[in-house]
Amino acid sequence: MKIEQQVIEQLSQYRQKKARIQALSTYSVGAGITVSRLNEDDQLQELHRKLRGLPSYMYLSAREQKLENVAHAYISGYPAGVKAQQQAVPARGMDPEDTELLQDLRRKIQKVIEARGYDIRNGIEEIMERLARLQDLQEEVNRIDAVLDALEEFKPNYAKLLRMRFVDGVDPGEAARELNIVRQTFYKWQQKAIEEFCRLAS
Repeated sequence: MKIEQQVIEQLSQYRQKKARIQALSTYSVGAGITVSRLNEDDQLQELHRKLRGLPSYMYLSAREQKLENVAHAYISGYPAGVKAQQQAVPARGMDPEDTELLQDLRRKIQKVIEARGYDIRNGIEEIMERLARLQDLQEEVNRIDAVLDALEEFKPNYAKLLRMRFVDGVDPGEAARELNIVRQTFYKWQQKAIEEFCRLAS
């Protein structure tokens, strides 16, 4: 029952999350640049894609190789996007030297953001927090869309029922009429639809 309630909550919050994404996407960070633009135009991620296949000594200085070593020590995998960069680069290390190198990494991230036109008037932490929240919400909404789309492939009425009842907030009676079924059948379908959603989402 707990899992079913979680599904209902996820679907019921879908429209609210979409609205929050829209609000976050249009937040201005200066110089005509929005949070959405920064999210789409991730230069650090592009740099990782270009360099991933090359030995680090071919493009890194001695200092940069030290940064790479400390990054490998504190970061799991390559940061893919601002969300991961925020979470992956801690402010402090195990010793003063590591802390200094980690701070250097954080400064480099800040310089990339500045190069995009952000004037840092609100602080780098604030903008990275907004980007992280935007990416979290997008992942949640995309996951719901993917499960509903998959459900629609083999149980279109179940997908329609879930969208009407929980995403759009349609009254059970109206939803039953739209599906051309009686209320008793509607509640049976609703239970089965939730169960199918759970199976596909797991």
